Amino acid sequence: MLPLTELNFMPKMVDSGSGSNTPPHHVSNSSSDSSAISSSSLISPPPQPVSPHFRGGEFGAGRQPSRFEDSSSSSMHHSPGSSSVHRAKGKAREGSVSQVGRLSVTFWNLSTANHGWYEDGEQAASIMQAYVGCDKINFKLQRFNICLLNSFQGEANFEAIKTMMRSVAITGKRFLHRHTLVRGNPGTAPALCWRRAFSGHSYDYREKLSRRNDLKLDDAVNLFGDMVKSRPLPSIVEFNKLLSAIAKTKKFDVVISLGEQMQNLGISHDLCTYNIFINCFCRRSQLSLALALLGKMIKLGYEPDIVTLSSLLNGYCHGKRISEAVALVDQMVEMGCQPNTVTFTTLIHGLFLHNKASEAVALVDRMAVKGCQPDLVTYGAVVNGLCKRGDIDLALSLLKKMEKGKIEPNVVIYNTVIDGLCKYKHVNDARNLFNEMENKGIRPNVVTYSSLISCLCNYGRWSDASRLLSDMIERRINPNVVTFNALIDAFVKEGKLVEAEKLYEEMIKRSIDPDIFTYSSLINGFCMHDRLEEAKQMFELMIRKDCFPNVVIYNTLINGFCKAKRVEEGIKLFREMSQRGLVGDTVTYNTLIQGLFQAGDCVMAQEAFSQMDSLGVSPDLWTYNILLDGLCNNRSIERALVVFECLQKSEMEPDIFTYNIMIEGMCKAGMVEDGWDLFCSLSLKGVKPDVVTYNTMISGLCKKRLKEKADDLFRKMKEEGLLPDSGTYNTLIRARLRDGDKAASAELIKEMRSCGFAGDASAIGLVANMLHDGRLDKSFLDMLS
Repeated sequence: MLPLTELNFMPKMVDSGSGSNTPPHHVSNSSSDSSAISSSSLISPPPQPVSPHFRGGEFGAGRQPSRFEDSSSSSMHHSPGSSSVHRAKGKAREGSVSQVGRLSVTFWNLSTANHGWYEDGEQAASIMQAYVGCDKINFKLQRFNICLLNSFQGEANFEAIKTMMRSVAITGKRFLHRHTLVRGNPGTAPALCWRRAFSGHSYDYREKLSRRNDLKLDDAVNLFGDMVKSRPLPSIVEFNKLLSAIAKTKKFDVVISLGEQMQNLGISHDLCTYNIFINCFCRRSQLSLALALLGKMIKLGYEPDIVTLSSLLNGYCHGKRISEAVALVDQMVEMGCQPNTVTFTTLIHGLFLHNKASEAVALVDRMAVKGCQPDLVTYGAVVNGLCKRGDIDLALSLLKKMEKGKIEPNVVIYNTVIDGLCKYKHVNDARNLFNEMENKGIRPNVVTYSSLISCLCNYGRWSDASRLLSDMIERRINPNVVTFNALIDAFVKEGKLVEAEKLYEEMIKRSIDPDIFTYSSLINGFCMHDRLEEAKQMFELMIRKDCFPNVVIYNTLINGFCKAKRVEEGIKLFREMSQRGLVGDTVTYNTLIQGLFQAGDCVMAQEAFSQMDSLGVSPDLWTYNILLDGLCNNRSIERALVVFECLQKSEMEPDIFTYNIMIEGMCKAGMVEDGWDLFCSLSLKGVKPDVVTYNTMISGLCKKRLKEKADDLFRKMKEEGLLPDSGTYNTLIRARLRDGDKAASAELIKEMRSCGFAGDASAIGLVANMLHDGRLDKSFLDMLS
């Protein structure tokens, strides 16, 4: 492929014509027009008009069409050989042609011709370059075409693109088919082919169209049907209004399907229509289809505008092609198409999406250099991206920079920074910024108060939160569902379930409908307080209110039932979840496996673990820890060793919890030597033992009567800076008492008491038994207690 930079030597060409976007071969509304678009696909190439420049001679009659062009349009031919380049150069010297008649057709034939993409990129670029010799060709469009041709290299062939196109529209067609059946037309074709015959009266669709933003999807499709039956046909501008309204509801597949219907009915598209379709493809992350449609648009004579390019830019950003997005902005400048704030804001979003925060911040400075002053939306995008990353200091400095640039931050930007400060535990800074915005005359709204109240509650600053809530109500800023959710969740986490219930009742009194977050917090609170029946009632209530539970709520309930040893009810919920089409996540399976092990059902716990892999749910390290702990506690050490070996061979790194489980399991199974070997290997694995590890190993050594090794380990533990706890001392005291070493036992008891610990139930029970049979005197019991 000829690099774009190699075209810099070409002289700047003079635009031909008036620069209008109206194509020279405009498609008539009449279905009988020979130039009408008859293809069922939005991106398939339409028949080409025969230009007088292409009649006869080298490009004229008396030849067979190339495999790279539409057999129905033989007015232009590019042979794949080098002679094609010479013929193209010769023809370019003959005289001027319109930018559509030659350049756009060239682009289409080179990039998307009927049988596939042009395979030889360099040859395609050479043919394209040959046309640059024509003075009448629009130079900036020529540059863009070659840039676009670069974008197409490596994409799927044209037949694959057409297949993708059909798959995109299929959802929309299914909807339209269902829609027509509901309307009582069982004989209507799925493609929604309304009759275009004169209906006898002209239906006035304009009133509905004026309310298009309030229409439901069914009503919007009804309106489209009325519009295509209306005589005279509505203008393309009115169709565009309807398509744009449907696109705003994110029903992109329906928009694309309706676009096909317009094409089938002979209703020609304009630049705005193509922009809508390109935007739909980009929003669906189907950039290949967007680029293919762009190729068709250019061939029809429509020059891409700022809206077209901004949509493509968005497609590149969301398609993980950020370098191409940046290149596109630079290309826009070269083409003389000045990027606006929407363009730059889109690119900033993309840069943050790909963790390029520094480049996004630098772009704000570059905007002014490129003649585009950043506005509130641009700054808002940067501040939001920085706060999500936790770069609060940089966000605050950007606020000051805005003020110096005489751009006053609005309440949305302040809310973003305050929320970021709250999430990253800078509550005092958030309060200060809140006071600052008030001093500047910026009135806080419900979002501002909700963020601060939630943060204060999470820090236990109930009096501050209460004052802020009172202030909010005094200013007649009504708390919304977000405010109540923040308060309810904070109360639940603090164990104040009664207060949370009162807030829920207050919500109902204020006619504020609880949402999934409200129900989730309350169900969690009920489960935490073992009020499972009330949790289940709340769960059933939310379903009756058409608020369907998600995986998190199911996990909360399953965990509650498993902890209460009601595993069967947990399993029942798990099955119900699957019936609702929800797939359990790793947390779901971790909860179930742990509950089954606690109930002693090892077989079913292992089956649940095996099921994870078959359903594509990846176990995490905590899953393995639960599995190993359950197997060890249920005397399945051999199976645990097999699982542990598989874990070590996997990409996951076992942590100290994993090793503690295995060392304890080995020691309990009498495999103290194996446990000791594993303990000694921890330093080689880069894992530092903790107090639990030492206690477990000391206990195992004591059970094996390896007193000296246990003493050495006790000393090493203190040398490593780990303070022995009650478990360490009581384990050693019991071992000394069993061996009859009263002096060592008394010394350990004194040391333990000086550290603030007392004897546990096992040690006191052992001393009491020894007192009973006369092996100890009462002073030992006094020392322990």
